[in-house]
Amino acid sequence: MNPAAKNRLIGGLCLGGAAAIWGGMYVVSKYVLDYIPPLTLVVLRFAVAALVLGLVVWVKGGWRVERSDWGALARYALVGYTISISAQFIGTKLSSAHMGAVLTSASPAFIALFAWLLLRERLTLRKLLSLAVATVGVLIVVGTDQGDPSGGGSVLWGNLALVIAAVTWALYSVLGKSLSDKYPALTVTFWAAVAGAVFTLPVAGWEMTTEEIIWTADPLVWGGVLFLGIVSTALAFFLWLKGFELMDAGTAGLFFFVQPIVGTLLGWLLLGEHLTLAFLLGSALIIGSVAVSMKQAQET
Repeated sequence: MNPAAKNRLIGGLCLGGAAAIWGGMYVVSKYVLDYIPPLTLVVLRFAVAALVLGLVVWVKGGWRVERSDWGALARYALVGYTISISAQFIGTKLSSAHMGAVLTSASPAFIALFAWLLLRERLTLRKLLSLAVATVGVLIVVGTDQGDPSGGGSVLWGNLALVIAAVTWALYSVLGKSLSDKYPALTVTFWAAVAGAVFTLPVAGWEMTTEEIIWTADPLVWGGVLFLGIVSTALAFFLWLKGFELMDAGTAGLFFFVQPIVGTLLGWLLLGEHLTLAFLLGSALIIGSVAVSMKQAQET
């Protein structure tokens, strides 16, 4: 196997593994969010991840980041860690686990768009059509009431938050490409987790004065916090960034399609969430658009 093909294989395994982890994350976070408010959970998640990654970086080395790159690293963390993950948790709390997995799966189409705008990667007609089809799928899913009918308009707001999470996640992924080309993925992931916790802490402090935290000894809750911090952040964010390091951003983003498949199946199997025809139609459009783009990437 030639080096380029080997890099694509390793990158694909990293990206697919990260997306599969995030598919299961929605089920875990949906349970934990019944006890811990969204922004507070974001801080806990990043704090755990920063601690774990810090220990690894301390053993392996690689703390150094040039002063000129701190601004880029801060923007990267603000967009992907603070804004995107906060919107994701808020959306999941107001909507549903499988809705969160599918709506955010629109990210690959937006990754292709941002890769064209910021990295000058080629944006083909097929990618543009995939973006249009994914957008239609998102609109169909957003208009589908998958939550508690008593929640009124909260489900719609949750769905809109999930769309924001998808767009900002795409921007985050593309911003990370230049950083991963210059620094090890472990170094970037560690400092981004630290910055994400710092940026989110002020709003989490405000949240704790307005929302109740249910302090519980339930091992599933705190096991969920550890899972979100260690597996869904420290490990999965590292794998995602490593995958982007090994292939072009437009192709790498397509592996996100693994997430809605895993998230939808787990939401149905473990949480008893119902899947309507409109939801399935929107999901099929999103996943289909990503599959078409992936086929082109394999042909070129």
